[in-house]
Amino acid sequence: METKKEELVFHLSRLKKALSTLDEVLEHSFSEIVRDATIQRFEYCFELAWKVLKKALKIEGIEVVLPRQAIRSAFEAGYLQNVDIWFEMLEDRNMTSHTYDPDIANRVYESAKRLPEEVRKIIAAIENNEGGNTLNEEKN
Repeated sequence: METKKEELVFHLSRLKKALSTLDEVLEHSFSEIVRDATIQRFEYCFELAWKVLKKALKIEGIEVVLPRQAIRSAFEAGYLQNVDIWFEMLEDRNMTSHTYDPDIANRVYESAKRLPEEVRKIIAAIENNEGGNTLNEEKN
C-alpha cells in the first residue's frame, strides 16, 4: 500500500500533466473553441489542485472535505499565497456549467488564464515543504 507521501507525489505528477494541457491550450489565440477547451481544462486542473491540497493537508494532520475548506486551510498552512484568487477561481469553477452564456464563459476563461501560475506556486510550496512537513515527514 502506498504511503501518504507516495500518494501525494503521484497526485502532484498527475496535476503537473494536467497543467501542461492547460498551458498548451492557452498558447493558442482566442477563439470560442479555444475558450471552451480552456474552460474544460481549467475545470479538471482546478479539481486536481484542490484535491492535492487536501492530500497535503491530511499529511499535516488537517482534515478537509470541501474545496472551500481546503483553500482556507491551505492558505493558513502556507501552501497558498493569495486566498482571494483561489476563492474567485472556485466561484468560476462552480459557474462552468453555465458557460453557454458568453459573458460567463469569458469570465471563466479569464480565470483559467490565472490558474497555471497559482498551481505552480502550490506545487512549489508542497515540494519545497513550505506548508509544514509534507514531503519530509509523514504523520499518521
